[in-house]
Amino acid sequence: MATTTHPPLTDQARDDLQRRALRILTAGQVVGAAALGAAITVGIYVVEDIVGVGTPWLGLAGASVTLGSGTAAHALSRVMRRRGRRIGMGLGYAVATVGALLALTGVESSLLPVFLGGLVLFGAGTATNLLARYAATDLAQPGRRSTAMARILFASTFGAIAGPVLVVPAERAGTAWFGLDTYSGPWLFSAVLFAAAAVNVLVRLRPDPLLVLLTHTRDADLGASAGAGVARDRAVSLPVALAAIRRSPTARLGLVAMVLTQLVMVGLMAMAPVVMKHQDHEVLGPFVLSVHLVGMYAFSPLVGRLADRRGRRFALRCGVWVMIVSSALSLVAHHSVVVMFVSMGALGIGSTMGLIAGSGLLSDHVDADVRVQVQGTADLLTAVSGGLAGLVAGVVLSWIGFGPLGVVAALLTVPILVGLRWERRARTTTSRDPGPSAPPARGPATGDYADGEDPGRV
Repeated sequence: MATTTHPPLTDQARDDLQRRALRILTAGQVVGAAALGAAITVGIYVVEDIVGVGTPWLGLAGASVTLGSGTAAHALSRVMRRRGRRIGMGLGYAVATVGALLALTGVESSLLPVFLGGLVLFGAGTATNLLARYAATDLAQPGRRSTAMARILFASTFGAIAGPVLVVPAERAGTAWFGLDTYSGPWLFSAVLFAAAAVNVLVRLRPDPLLVLLTHTRDADLGASAGAGVARDRAVSLPVALAAIRRSPTARLGLVAMVLTQLVMVGLMAMAPVVMKHQDHEVLGPFVLSVHLVGMYAFSPLVGRLADRRGRRFALRCGVWVMIVSSALSLVAHHSVVVMFVSMGALGIGSTMGLIAGSGLLSDHVDADVRVQVQGTADLLTAVSGGLAGLVAGVVLSWIGFGPLGVVAALLTVPILVGLRWERRARTTTSRDPGPSAPPARGPATGDYADGEDPGRV
């Protein structure tokens, strides 16, 4: 069968397509983040309202969302590999819309299984917003990938601020206009926002950045390998994606950083509104979440530039120490509203440093023909860890309290520091004895990546 080739993608054309894709992804990210912030804030309150005050299963809400997020991330990455980012993201937002409406039904009927089932589908919105950070790097130049990823995360700032702030107005509007339960309005509001995000990407994200990348990468490979184009179209299973990660010490470090960062972040963040409510500060619960999300997203441009200029390992190390400080503040945060706000803001900053650095280390050190599926697999494992953290944190909170929970969270960051040392030792050993078939070392001479980082193969 004849193979169609395309004109070479010039740097100028690539940059033009990248700027257009970033504008569209940014708009979708703002709307999607507002949808998530508006509804997930009240998820714990709904569980407590249905099951009863003092239940140790408050983490069911967060666990359901993260379970859905992980499942959707893996499934949507497979769709994106075959159909592109546009179809995959549009599908993710559509599923989240259905999930928000199902959660609303669960609130109205006081049926916990229905509500939690809606949250699982709602998690597709979280997965889609996270996968958007990879879409932002598809056409980015190697030395600008962390910055591009950070721009998308920064866009979430506006939605993250608006979403929780609009919780109370959405509750009142739902009750006054539609006669809904107090906690139902935010889910209806989120359904509308997710539907708008789906329309945005499905209509506007043309040409698809991932399809452009794969098309021109395939054309470039044809001269070197006759079957390379077909190989890129084959499905990549979960074991294959995991094997690709295991082959690279740096990719393994990136995955460990993403998983443990999510574990610590969700475990503390999900319980903060509960602590506030038990202190008779329920009205401040959404604002605590807003501060946390602002910490995650508002500082992401600075984190992206730091990762591009000083290296992702440096950014990761800084992020770990910020999270340790945040966890330590939890020892007194349950006694002080001000300290709680500071702790959650710092937790957000540390987690975004871990996310950006870990995502970059992972993506740039696996082969291009498995990269999309590896990204989905990493987000699946990250979401599973977050789900477990949300579920276990509720039990731990009822058992030992918020302060000791912070101590446990701080200890969970230590393996990342150990992983940084091991990965550095592995790189040093490889550089001294590269072996007869190893590719030449790249990175330090370019000036774009500190610590010998490899911008990857695109």
